[in-house]
Amino acid sequence: MMTTRKVCIHGHYYQPPRVDPWLRELLPEGSAAPGLNWNQRILEESYAPLAWARRRDAQGQITDLINCYAWTSFNFGPTLLSWLEQADPACYARILDADRQSLERWGHGNALAQCYHHIIMPLASPLDKEVQLAWTAADFRVRYGREPEGLWLSEAAVDTPTLEAVAQAGFRFVVLAPRQARAVADLDGANQRDVDESSLDISEPYAAALPSGRELSVFFYHGPISQAVAFERLLEDGGRYFQRINQAAGRGLLCVATDGETYGHHFSFGEMALAYVLEQIRQGREGLELTNFAAYLAVNPPTRRILLHEPSSWSCVHGVERWRTDCGCADGGHPGWKQRWRGPLREALHSNKQRVDEHYFIAGRRCFVDPRRALLDYGRLLAGGVSRSDFLDQHAAPGLSSREEATAVNLLAMQEWAMCSLASCAWFFDEISRVEPLNAMAYTLRSMELARSTGARDWSPDFVRIMAAAMSNIPGKGTGADLWRTHVLPRSMTLASWTLLGLLMDGENGEQAHADRDSGRRIQRTWVGAQLVLDLDRTSEADGAEVRGSGQLTSSNTGAVESFSWRWKPEHSGRVCVIVGTPEGAVDSCSIADLAWNRRELISLAWLERRTQAWWDGQLRFANSALVQFQGWQEDQHLPVREDVWLLHLPGLAWAELVLGRTADDQEEFHAFLRTNWRPLREFDIRLTGHILELLASEQPEWTEAGHIIDRLAVLGLPLNLWAVENRLWELNQKFPEAAGLARKLGIHPQTEAPRVIVTTGEAGKTGRPR
Repeated sequence: MMTTRKVCIHGHYYQPPRVDPWLRELLPEGSAAPGLNWNQRILEESYAPLAWARRRDAQGQITDLINCYAWTSFNFGPTLLSWLEQADPACYARILDADRQSLERWGHGNALAQCYHHIIMPLASPLDKEVQLAWTAADFRVRYGREPEGLWLSEAAVDTPTLEAVAQAGFRFVVLAPRQARAVADLDGANQRDVDESSLDISEPYAAALPSGRELSVFFYHGPISQAVAFERLLEDGGRYFQRINQAAGRGLLCVATDGETYGHHFSFGEMALAYVLEQIRQGREGLELTNFAAYLAVNPPTRRILLHEPSSWSCVHGVERWRTDCGCADGGHPGWKQRWRGPLREALHSNKQRVDEHYFIAGRRCFVDPRRALLDYGRLLAGGVSRSDFLDQHAAPGLSSREEATAVNLLAMQEWAMCSLASCAWFFDEISRVEPLNAMAYTLRSMELARSTGARDWSPDFVRIMAAAMSNIPGKGTGADLWRTHVLPRSMTLASWTLLGLLMDGENGEQAHADRDSGRRIQRTWVGAQLVLDLDRTSEADGAEVRGSGQLTSSNTGAVESFSWRWKPEHSGRVCVIVGTPEGAVDSCSIADLAWNRRELISLAWLERRTQAWWDGQLRFANSALVQFQGWQEDQHLPVREDVWLLHLPGLAWAELVLGRTADDQEEFHAFLRTNWRPLREFDIRLTGHILELLASEQPEWTEAGHIIDRLAVLGLPLNLWAVENRLWELNQKFPEAAGLARKLGIHPQTEAPRVIVTTGEAGKTGRPR
């Protein structure tokens, strides 16, 4: 039985792998300003706004907060979700809850799985296909608590071996672009006829034509509408977006699919247009009804077979050549540039992966009962679904020493980073010196290091020889081999560079280490990938020329501990150098100039964070007596304190008013001074939001104190970004009647019925973004 006028809007949420393979953390990316890195920036512009999308009336009042993920189909890359879980637990929880809501509503969840490292599957080896699918299925089970049904293929890249692997892994369907279809036929293969994107009926799922006879369904999205959303500014008007869907929807299913970042990141406030469309369909306007792929498939199984162009993808008209040749597909930023570097990069990374595989299965025989099973199950460990010790209990060969267990885990990490190097982004753009190819080479370097540490020979010279043929388009950048030496090798971490990084992140130019030399202070620094402990020796030289100590570096991956001694030694040039020695007699040194650029950025960020905290502490101290001093200046403006000096303390003055409840004798004049001179300050918004959220965090929120702050905000009228506070009050409104009063003061007026006047454009009533 075919259901009519069904609509499914899908978002593909993915970011290139950016995590540093040594620290296992994202480092600062200057090009992402004002965001700390691109993940953080897009989180604030897209992922979080979609979880709390505003619906506003004509006066700009918030009438609804919609979790768009609960009403749309979506897939998140596992590596992105892993980062998001730590970076924004609230947004992460909304995504998981959205899948639970849709599962309860439709019997099938909105979430689809995605190839773990976003590799181009038709270019992957049979082993890599199997591993990618096993890891993403394990990650999905750990996060969503259910079996995945659908899979989003990286760049929708597909061929028959890929579909066979997907079906064998237990997935029920994939989603492709309409131009990937070549022909349709009856389920038994009869009545075959050619189709193209204009003649293909996209309203029904098709059965993939698999030689094995396995079952796998294929959905196709609506090309023109998806194109309009992604590239033709359809999101500027939610009303037009709805009408395009309404005009195209008919019998069966209409699917719109784009990169999820389109909503908010590519088009500001695009999530508001999406929220409008979802609201209209939820209300049954024009007889439309929302669903997801799995729910639709459950009652509408395929009645016809599909044959595809092979290999093909949604982002390269030449099949999958964009990820291995100079096919002409690029982002369009530099029309004269060539991408001949793609071939050598593909060859070099593929060669590394082949050697990693060979070494893994040779060395793995000594470490695992079944190396292949251990590799396939590693995704469960990556997702946090099993502890390292339990994983080794299940897979390690009997009687392994702790050193051999570390070798076993390092062999798996070697595979992880070699596979990560093959993510599609390394070839997607137009220049080899971009961060994506450089990151791919860094992941390759890390896999080589782990291979050597587990007994493999050094094959990096072969890699460099291939990369010498990869020419940059930018004069002075040279070849891939040059970039390997100048931009990739410096990213490797040694005991000396770990020590220098820890010391510099702890204090400016080692000043804290010198200051605390006599106290024997311990410095501890934890990254996701390692924990560093540095003990300062009380016997360091009295003249301050050197600081000495001992240290321990613990790998988070294996639990292995390395002990060493270290010396902090100033150089004649004014630079500093750390010299490290191990019990085995090895000696290593590192200066600031030896650190990779992104590690130096990390040090600068740590310095800024310390200075920002010191500045804020000063503002809080000032706030306690701010109004008394300010009144003295107001009463006698001949005092030798200029007005511009007071402007330096505006945050403290505002805090005294809003949080401490201090009042001036002449409140009107004081408020006028603040309003006239206030400039939006992100740090103040963050601190005030954090304070209010603390008041609202307990089982019995501190309504009175929070209410006082919000009342003072309303009177003062400063343009502050309290986006997260609005979200919290909306949630509390469902549970506490006190929340409704506070919410109204922030312009939140939930409506039980649809508003008669509806804002359809994303620009109306905008009040900022997450902080």
